[in-house]
Amino acid sequence: MLEKKSFDPEKWIDNYGDELYSYACSRMKDTSVAQDIVQETFLSAWKSKDSFNGIYSERNWLYAICKNKLIDHFRKSVRSVSTVDIEFEDVYFNKKEHWVKTKSPKTWTQDPSSKVENDEFYKILELCQNKLKDQQRNVFILKYMEDMDTEEICEKLEITQSNFWVLIHRSKLQLRACLEMNWFK
Repeated sequence: MLEKKSFDPEKWIDNYGDELYSYACSRMKDTSVAQDIVQETFLSAWKSKDSFNGIYSERNWLYAICKNKLIDHFRKSVRSVSTVDIEFEDVYFNKKEHWVKTKSPKTWTQDPSSKVENDEFYKILELCQNKLKDQQRNVFILKYMEDMDTEEICEKLEITQSNFWVLIHRSKLQLRACLEMNWFK
C-alpha cells in the first residue's frame, strides 16, 4: 500500500506561492493574470482538498492544478479572438517554397549553444514571446514549454490542427525575426 504524501493546506501559500507564481509568470504576459491564476489554483485546491489521494506530492498536485488553470485561461483567450485566417502571405518563402533571398536565415557568428546558456538570452526570448499574439504565444508555450502533444493542445484549446499549425508556424517566424533583430545580430 502506498504511503499518503504530506498534506498541509495551511502552508500552501508559504511553501508554494512563490514557485507557482514564477511558473505562471513564465507562461503569461501579464503578471496580474499570473497572480489570478495562482489564486484560482489555491482556491480550486482548497475546494477539492478532500479528493487529494496522496499518490503524488502536494507540490505536484498543486502544479497540475495550476497548469490546468493556465490551459483554461488559454482556452478562454482563444475563444475571445476571431478564428485565424489560414490564408496568409508568407514573407519568408516564394511560391516555389524556397527562401526569399533577402529573408533567408542569418548566419550565426557565434556558437548558438554557448549563447543559449546565457541568462540574457532567456530575457530576450521572453521579451520576444511577449510580443507574440496571445493565440500564438499560448500554443507555443503549450507545445514547447509544457511539451504537450498537438492533439491534446487542440482538444484543450478547442482549435483545429490546421489552425494549430498555422499558429505554431507564425509564432516560430516571429520569434526568429525578433531573436535575429535583438540577439543574433
